[in-house]
Amino acid sequence: MADQQNIAQAARKEWMGLLARAPEEALMALWSKFEAQPSFDWIRSPEVGGVMVRGRTGGTGAPFNLGEMTVTRCSLALKDGTVGHGYVQGRSRRKAEAAALIDALMQTEAAGDIRAQVIGPLSQQMQAAKTARAAKAAATKVEFFTMVRGED
Repeated sequence: MADQQNIAQAARKEWMGLLARAPEEALMALWSKFEAQPSFDWIRSPEVGGVMVRGRTGGTGAPFNLGEMTVTRCSLALKDGTVGHGYVQGRSRRKAEAAALIDALMQTEAAGDIRAQVIGPLSQQMQAAKTARAAKAAATKVEFFTMVRGED
């Protein structure tokens, strides 16, 4: 039972992270194609605020405050009582609402459709952009080498 909960938590963490990082245009284009736009009640309507971003030197050092970032959050409940949350980068209330609706629907029997029509294509788009960015950076990579001198 605990293993199933851990798997479910990991899956939810993955799709919520994807929705939070996704470009608004890409998310809204995919979401607008989804036919079943459910009705819902707001628990917390979209609100814009800031969060402190923390970092660690080398990924393992002591934490330090890197700076602030703007986020938009909201929570809603579908008519069946399923609760969805949306936390997204930036000031887009529409994106936060879409993320919360997708989160709620991913916890229902509509999860397969959402995964096929929104989550899967969005993940592929973001992976393609990441690969293209990495290829562009790799093209500027400089290899340094040291020649052995015969004086030693």
